[in-house]
Amino acid sequence: MKRLVIVEDQTAIREMLVEILRLDANYQLVGESGDGQSALALCLEVKPDLLVLDAKLPGLNGVDLLRRISKKLSGMRVLVFSGHENPVLIREMLEAGAHGFVEKTAGLFEFKKGLETVASGGTYFGPAVAALLRNVVANPSASNTADFLTDREREILQLVAESHSTKEIAAKLGISIKTVDNHRTNLMRKLNLHDVASLTRYALEVGLIEPKKSL
Repeated sequence: MKRLVIVEDQTAIREMLVEILRLDANYQLVGESGDGQSALALCLEVKPDLLVLDAKLPGLNGVDLLRRISKKLSGMRVLVFSGHENPVLIREMLEAGAHGFVEKTAGLFEFKKGLETVASGGTYFGPAVAALLRNVVANPSASNTADFLTDREREILQLVAESHSTKEIAAKLGISIKTVDNHRTNLMRKLNLHDVASLTRYALEVGLIEPKKSL
């Protein structure tokens, strides 16, 4: 029996998962949480064998949460169950220590199949995530163009990554500070990246800026 923690900020979805998995003899539910900070404390306290994790959480996002937990609980298996999937998020989750990623639109059958596979030591991706990864492999250049961002969002991403302030960006592009903030919020939501360091790393990866050369 695998000791399980569920981390999901949407109460209805979390309660549904709890009810379903409580009836499964393969799992022992040892905790649940709706935000990143409390989830971190919970996992470090109960040390689960298995973690079901949403990617977008209040307080501490799923990627950063998983990075911190993985350093302490190297034997824990992790299935990401998220309504947000894009190549950057999937890659960052896998690099942080996830063993599977199932999109919420896939339904409970795929979720349970993914959980069983991950719990047994395997790796599992839901249909939409698997298709996305196949497309990245088949068309590597397509995943590096940030083409799901608008031209303006790419401009602002580049300027943010080059360490320009919101006020400087507004002046440079001839738009209002509020408009810059709106574009910045939208691109962060699309990329599921929530700090300047992550945005800068992404801009480097997709070729919007050049790495700084050391002296």
